[in-house]
Amino acid sequence: MTFDVRAIAAGAVAVCLASAVSAKAEDLVFTLTNGTGSVLTEFYTSPTGVDNWEADVLGRDVLNPGESATVTIADGRSVCNYDMRFEFTEDSDLTTTTDTQNLCDLGSYTIHE
Repeated sequence: MTFDVRAIAAGAVAVCLASAVSAKAEDLVFTLTNGTGSVLTEFYTSPTGVDNWEADVLGRDVLNPGESATVTIADGRSVCNYDMRFEFTEDSDLTTTTDTQNLCDLGSYTIHE
């Protein structure tokens, strides 16, 4: 029985490359709509089970009532379930709101009062 070392090595490389590609985390992209009557000033996400919030997704921007924005979470993780935290202007009747969603299956999300 003979083995072609080059063919075995090429096969091993192909398996390693396929594993690396499938293990690569994909960016989570969805449309966030502010369905409230208040200005959304801060939006935080964090994988479920993580005790700290990530940076404010909106940064210096705000999301006015009725506006939508495309949100991309490119944190390098390969998880789907995220906690979300929404904060509104101080003069708003709304308090800080939280929710948990599977962002891999989510194409859009509307925050309601």
